Amino acid sequence: MYSLSNLPLGSDENQTTNSRGEKLLQKWGCKWPISRYAANSGGDSTRRRGTQALARHYASHLQACGLLRKSAMSGVTSGAIAQFFASPTDLIKVQIQMEGRRRLLGKAPRVHGTWHAFTTILDKGGVKGLWKGSIPNVQRAALVNLGDLTTYDSVKRFLLTHTTLTDNHFTHILCSACAGLVAATMGTPADVVKTRIMNQPIDDSGKGLIYKSSVDCLVKTVENEGLFALYKGFLPVWIRMAPWSLTFWLSFEQIRSMLGATSF
Repeated sequence: MYSLSNLPLGSDENQTTNSRGEKLLQKWGCKWPISRYAANSGGDSTRRRGTQALARHYASHLQACGLLRKSAMSGVTSGAIAQFFASPTDLIKVQIQMEGRRRLLGKAPRVHGTWHAFTTILDKGGVKGLWKGSIPNVQRAALVNLGDLTTYDSVKRFLLTHTTLTDNHFTHILCSACAGLVAATMGTPADVVKTRIMNQPIDDSGKGLIYKSSVDCLVKTVENEGLFALYKGFLPVWIRMAPWSLTFWLSFEQIRSMLGATSF
């Protein structure tokens, strides 16, 4: 493997530049055959400019990768923590929403309102019962936030660096539309699993009578109904996610602009 130290740079200034460039590239783990690139250049100044250009190239890519990892970790962590604490209210919402279907099927209603649903869940499963289906719920929120935050950040960076678009409302709308689509695509399978686990009947000990876990629900759904069953209700999910994503990101960008923060 070639090294910058093998380049025939004559002056002390060139040697200093060469040493700094080599240290930077070694720090970034660069394996680029620099001497082969420099050998085709005309003169010391050209070689120095080539080294600096490569250093900037690798620096920009590493910075983008670092921001992508931060966006992904932030999205997963924030979504999981927030949804864990909100899981009891989501459980109540799901059970109330399913009452309409039960009545159409001629079945007796299980709950008659928010407070009745809360007390019924508490009586049957205790405090632990309020977190029924919390694991797939947390998984869904983590996937949704991962897709939403990472996509918005990546699309915005791409548009600002590779197109003539500027940091304005039109760009924000495009980014939020992409973010909502990816979030709905990633979150719908987990949403299907979460809803089925939350809505399944339970025994006296609070355990589900149909699915043992989110993985068991996933496997049984695919085996019995096919892979596309995981995307049942995708359109309503996307219709719900799109305006939420648009409202959130436009508000976020407006607040950031008011505070005088930069795009990234």
